Amino acid sequence: MPDRRCQDPHAVRAPSENELQVAIGREVRACRKCHGMTVTELASAANISVGMMSKIENGVISASLTMLQALSQALGVPMTSLLRSFEEERSAVFVKAGAGIGVERRGTRAADQYNLLGYIGSSSSAVSVEPYLITLASDTDAFPLLQHPGMELLYLLEGEITYRHGSTLYHMMPGDSLFFDADTPHGPVHLKRLPIRFLSIISYQQRW
Repeated sequence: MPDRRCQDPHAVRAPSENELQVAIGREVRACRKCHGMTVTELASAANISVGMMSKIENGVISASLTMLQALSQALGVPMTSLLRSFEEERSAVFVKAGAGIGVERRGTRAADQYNLLGYIGSSSSAVSVEPYLITLASDTDAFPLLQHPGMELLYLLEGEITYRHGSTLYHMMPGDSLFFDADTPHGPVHLKRLPIRFLSIISYQQRW
């Protein structure tokens, strides 16, 4: 088993066979639903067993060219369309300094600033990521605890803060980070040195 510590995070990664299987399965499922067909109906039209059809849609196995041709004919689409989400160019979001979108997140105070630095939600990924630049400039109101699906990473840029996750308190200073399950109640408890600025990166599983 390769040592993960030796892996180069900047290396160009070759697409894996599993990624292709998952991408094809996702497109087959999307086309089937668009046509209002059940798994059983598509399997019958393509002369494929229901079990095999389910494995293809879930990306468990790699469909042969013969199967892909049969599926494309049954769905009435070009075979290349079943490879669309695998071949599509991945997007990037560039945000100039100070140009993040101001948003209000549920449970936050009006005096706080939440700037969304970008968002990518794609049919080619099962995970969405939301990066925020958060500024806390007032310690006059109590800060409610937050709770939401996914994982969250905090990275403190400026100030000093005591942050709660569950029943544990963390004293954070510039350069400190905190990575946690966001479904557990969390939030600032004591703003010790203002202003406080930190990055909050939230990742969560998309609902198909």
